[in-house]
Amino acid sequence: MFFHNIRLALRNLFRDRVYAGINVAGLALGIAASVLMLLWVQDELSFDRFHHNGPNIYHVNANFINSGNKMTWETTPGPIGTRGKQEIPAVHEVVRLNRDWNAVLFNYNGREILHERGMYVDEHFFTVFDFPLLKGNPQKPFPTTQSMVLTESMAKKLFGDEEPLGKTVRLDDKDEFTVSGIVADFPANSTIQTSVLYPFARLVEHYQPNDYWKSLETDWGNYHYQTYLLLDPGASPAKVGEQLTSIHQKAQDGANVHYTLQPLTQLHLYSRDGQEAGMQTVRIFSLTAIAILLIACINYVNLATARSTKRAKEVGVRKTTGADRGRLVGQFLTESAVMSILAVALAFFVMQLAIPFYNTLSGKELSVRLDNPQVTMLTGSVLVLTWLVSGFYPAWVLSAFKPIDVIRGKLAISGGNSTFRQVLVVTQFTLSAIIIIGTLVVGNQLRYIRTKSLGFNKENVFTFALGGDMFKNIDGVRNELKQDPSITAVSFANQNLMSIGASTGDTDWEGKAPDQGFIIHPMGVDETFFKTLNLELVQGRGFTGSPADTAHIILNETTVKNAGIKDPIGKSFTLWDTKATIIGVVKDFHHSSIRNKIEPTAFFHTNSWVWLVYVKANDPARAVATAEKLWKKYNTKYPFNYSFMDAEFDKMYRNEARMEKLFYAFSIIAICISCLGLFGLVTFTASQRIKEISIRKVLGASVQQIVTLLSRDFIRLILIAFVLAAPVSWYAMDRWLANFAYHTEVSWQVFVFTGVAVLTLAFLTMSVQVIRAALSNPANSLRNNE
Repeated sequence: MFFHNIRLALRNLFRDRVYAGINVAGLALGIAASVLMLLWVQDELSFDRFHHNGPNIYHVNANFINSGNKMTWETTPGPIGTRGKQEIPAVHEVVRLNRDWNAVLFNYNGREILHERGMYVDEHFFTVFDFPLLKGNPQKPFPTTQSMVLTESMAKKLFGDEEPLGKTVRLDDKDEFTVSGIVADFPANSTIQTSVLYPFARLVEHYQPNDYWKSLETDWGNYHYQTYLLLDPGASPAKVGEQLTSIHQKAQDGANVHYTLQPLTQLHLYSRDGQEAGMQTVRIFSLTAIAILLIACINYVNLATARSTKRAKEVGVRKTTGADRGRLVGQFLTESAVMSILAVALAFFVMQLAIPFYNTLSGKELSVRLDNPQVTMLTGSVLVLTWLVSGFYPAWVLSAFKPIDVIRGKLAISGGNSTFRQVLVVTQFTLSAIIIIGTLVVGNQLRYIRTKSLGFNKENVFTFALGGDMFKNIDGVRNELKQDPSITAVSFANQNLMSIGASTGDTDWEGKAPDQGFIIHPMGVDETFFKTLNLELVQGRGFTGSPADTAHIILNETTVKNAGIKDPIGKSFTLWDTKATIIGVVKDFHHSSIRNKIEPTAFFHTNSWVWLVYVKANDPARAVATAEKLWKKYNTKYPFNYSFMDAEFDKMYRNEARMEKLFYAFSIIAICISCLGLFGLVTFTASQRIKEISIRKVLGASVQQIVTLLSRDFIRLILIAFVLAAPVSWYAMDRWLANFAYHTEVSWQVFVFTGVAVLTLAFLTMSVQVIRAALSNPANSLRNNE
């Protein structure tokens, strides 16, 4: 019986190839889109879940509350981890990380590689985290402070096929390091990424003490290190956070810091203050995938129902020959299963073609190979879900036809079934409208980000790091660059304005209350920096370059506000152990993602402690060539690396830009499948009302009247869908926008555009079949006995 049903299913599908083709194509498109989206979701949810200690690993965040404003930082002082392990029984192990953002030249027997973003880690790194050490001792990965561990790919680049262990590598023509271990390349779904690891003990050993802090392990003011704790099973993260807070406040008088612990598995999708940053995007993608799959299934149901009258005689004949309803349901479910399998096969082919483009858009490295158990399980689940959702209702409706009614030509689909089909159309277009509105809001927010004033000029400004003998001849570098007429300004600083990484809590000021305190970004700049970047001073003046500037400081508006300093010009402000006079207040500007609020920043003057050059140009290409020529004059070994500030800005919002493109693609797919479903229902309605149309034409109805008659009910359904979609999409996108500290609003123009677009596309879809029915010859319909 099973194989008999399959033969019947294939025969029926082949007999009506156009119907089968539309159905398979619609289902395949929906399945392919939903599986690709769910693979993306699955990858996002998998971050940091491969560590066997994962449930007990926590990241330490530092929180500061000042005048009701809360700031949360992902970095902590160096001592908090070691003291926590010493004094808190629940802390089983601690690992500190510190990224080295400088480019380092690796030299092995004349083979040179310029590498960025190495990482200093504590010695328990490989026992706490599951990063397999292929060679070396995970219990003691760094025998000395001159040891280093390389990833497999980095070792291959540096040594080729040679045995890497024990090899000595010279860094920056100064320090020699011995390779003590090889670790497998870090998986893409890890928030910790590097290809070179150095011992954290080296940072401790080379710490430069000052008058206030004598060692890294006693420096409570430098919030520069990421701290991870491995807690005993069952330990309370909240209690450990309170204990860390108590330890710090006892060690540093007046410290206004409160520590919280964040699970390792939340670091990728949640911001440090617990906001659902990426998690909301995951939910939106999940719901969109389900919505597109439902739209495709509804499309199948509508098309199957539209063919019901053509299958009626078949059902009647089979019932009169003894087939019961159960057997008929089995036949139609088999037909649905065959259709679903064909759709999945086509969907897999579509995914194979689309995956390179999809990976480029999403920034992932996903695969749709059948030997991937995740792909097989996900595709199989979608297949079963599609079969059940799309197959059961048509099978039940078709098997319910009464033979006597079919034979007498009195077949009629009940009003209840008609209502259900209308509900399906409303559901389709509601989901499509929600997806379209969401896509438009994402696009509006990205345009808002790109056009919002950052508070400084980023156009035609590029930066490059000083290198080699440039440090000894900063004035010469400045003068040689300014000789080129394409370069309008040159400035120096010790950090990148687009990502100020340094932070400290070592601050004091006039009128500071005992419970006041917050983290501040210190940045060293020269006297031309503010002018080069068009940073606006709202009070006071800038640096002049005189020796007196060593005792001066400039704050941003947020610092003045958080400190509660009134009339700040002339008042004292202590940064680290240096007491300075406030000579200016710079207007707030964005130096990180607009998702985040503007943070406190302090500028001090320096012409020696700098490593980054800012070049403003009216002819960028020529200016870059001049800078490269100058670079090669002072650096014979290092390649010239530079970056434009506007390009760095775009990198900050790469994920949002990818999301926008993906949503545009999936919204087009959703509306196309919905229009197919609408086409099916229009076909069904026109065939059901063909005699009515013919009679109206005989009585004098015009084509326009017939078109209006057939279209108005569908227009009403689409309007209902839009009314349902509007509040749902507004609520969802308003919550998504709340993840940005600065954002646009969900404007009424978005809803107007969506409504007009959906109505227009729906009308164009209907018009083909409606006009065809209106132009049909009434004599043929009235002569027909159907």
